[in-house]
Amino acid sequence: MPRLQLPPLSRLPIRGALLSVRDLLATGGPFILLAIGLVVAAYWLLDPNPPRQVTLATGADQGAYAEFGRRYRTALARYGIDVVLRPTQGSGENLELLQKEHDPVDLAFVQGGADRIGEANDDEGAKLVSLGSLFYEPVWLFYREAAARQKLGGKPLESLMQLKGWKVGIGAEGSGVTNLSYRLLEMNGMSPNDIVGQRQGQTQAVVSLVTGESDAIVLTSAPEAPLVQLLLVTPGIRLMSWAQAEAYSRRLPMLVPVTLPRGVVQLAQNNPPEDVELLAPMAMLAARADTHPALQQLFVQVANEIHSEAGWFQRRGEFPNRRASDLPMSKVADRFYENGPPFLQRYLPFWLANLIDRMWVVIASLIVVLLPLSRVLPPLYELRIRSRVFRWYARLRQIEAGLAPAEPGAAASATPEQAQALLEELDDLDARVKRLSVPLAYTDELYALRSHIDLVRTKLRGSTPAPAA
Repeated sequence: MPRLQLPPLSRLPIRGALLSVRDLLATGGPFILLAIGLVVAAYWLLDPNPPRQVTLATGADQGAYAEFGRRYRTALARYGIDVVLRPTQGSGENLELLQKEHDPVDLAFVQGGADRIGEANDDEGAKLVSLGSLFYEPVWLFYREAAARQKLGGKPLESLMQLKGWKVGIGAEGSGVTNLSYRLLEMNGMSPNDIVGQRQGQTQAVVSLVTGESDAIVLTSAPEAPLVQLLLVTPGIRLMSWAQAEAYSRRLPMLVPVTLPRGVVQLAQNNPPEDVELLAPMAMLAARADTHPALQQLFVQVANEIHSEAGWFQRRGEFPNRRASDLPMSKVADRFYENGPPFLQRYLPFWLANLIDRMWVVIASLIVVLLPLSRVLPPLYELRIRSRVFRWYARLRQIEAGLAPAEPGAAASATPEQAQALLEELDDLDARVKRLSVPLAYTDELYALRSHIDLVRTKLRGSTPAPAA
């Protein structure tokens, strides 16, 4: 007698598991697609990832804004952000570029207290926000010693009143220094006509001063600016000390008295030979209000890296800050100054931390909505599996109905031809049921169906009349 070959037992659990996974996917597929669709829609609406390119308006070449712009570009390149630097003449032009509707810039360095900055958000252009004050931007009034000897009898320049008749560089059109110079002159009872104002860019103005084409120039820039560094060590060029710095700051609150310490430029040469009192507005980083929040977050973090170190006029950690802002503070920047960098960004890459930070509220809301819907999945899964077995009961009942007596109360019987036809149909049903595949947890119902088929087969054979002797 040939030995019965059985399928290996190890294959049965694997096949059952695969069937279960397939049925689970088929049952939960619509639910999964719905969840994915909602997440994709939320991602599209929130737009969590920032654009890869951003435009930053800086200032004149060789100025502090241009120098800091290059540092920002290098720092943001680590995050995959390409910072396009747009040179300008200064704060005035930067404000105009921020508010342009066509080909605007996204962010810009702006001098605190610059003309029109307080009214920027009252215009019809784009709304602006501040990402914080970054550094002191002293008002440097450099003059030629030769001019002082000729016009002041060798005395040092100590007051703006002494500039009457001097050729003074007061910045190019679009720079913040021009309007500030006019305001300072007005406070001293002077008008722009009392000086010979020269409207030149920073580089050209410095060249004019060194070559003697002008007697003095006014710059507003951080000490990191290469042109400021150059003039501080150029022989024959002196820096005016604002003896009334405190009084100026009381009249113009945007100005802060700061001191250039003795010897800070060159210790060995004791340059400057004495403390120099200066006036300084604060430079800030301004942005369009519609700039992507993740970009705002990145720029504030980079600003903290670049401007938090100690310098000639500030101690470590003094900048950036929320003080002296002429524009409303960005909510993103406000949270940074209040709580520091986001918690997740301390441990995860920026793109992942930003994605979670921007999406977690939506994802949590989706979970709350979808959780009740998920409770219908187990009953649906069970119905799907059981219906695979139960749907054959309808045919089994049809076969059994073929045994029903023609008249009520009569015994069930069938002619041999009818019985044979019913048996063939029953065998076909049994063969189909044997090919059914169900997860192992539901095999009891499959075997129950097969036992019911055998029960009907027995009943069918018993109802067939015995052949005549």
